[in-house]
Amino acid sequence: MPLTLRTRLVLTAGAGLLAVGAALAVHTLSGEDADAGLQPAKASGAPHCRRITDTAPTPLGGLPRRASGLAGVAVWGQQDIILRCGVTPPHLTPDPCFAVDGVDWIIDRAQSTGTRKVIVSYGRTPATQVVFKGRGRTDAALIELSRLIAPIRQTSHCIPSR
Repeated sequence: MPLTLRTRLVLTAGAGLLAVGAALAVHTLSGEDADAGLQPAKASGAPHCRRITDTAPTPLGGLPRRASGLAGVAVWGQQDIILRCGVTPPHLTPDPCFAVDGVDWIIDRAQSTGTRKVIVSYGRTPATQVVFKGRGRTDAALIELSRLIAPIRQTSHCIPSR
């Protein structure tokens, strides 16, 4: 029994809608959204945060930058590197501290795991948090990120200045 033109059009349109719906579901479920699960920091609207995210490099640590719709947030790779500017500045802590190109960083042991390293700039307001997980090259990324953070006036050091 041959299908009428109207029936063929309805079936074609229905199949097209199903394909679009399936593609959207796969996109949503696979976490392709750069901002999935992320929240902007409390002071993410600060002018320094806007400058940092507007001038953040592409790529970083060998990973491409992904578009983010969140203020003060930059994402590289599949959230392999996440920058959140405007986090609460850390206070004196027993957590490890190190300097990269004149910028002090603290390893936040409470938030770090075996597969995720969380670091926070120290002595600068607003503070910047960077999360490394996955395959990004940490050392190269920290050098580039320290250049972005350096213009923020440093008010204290976790490593004594020489």
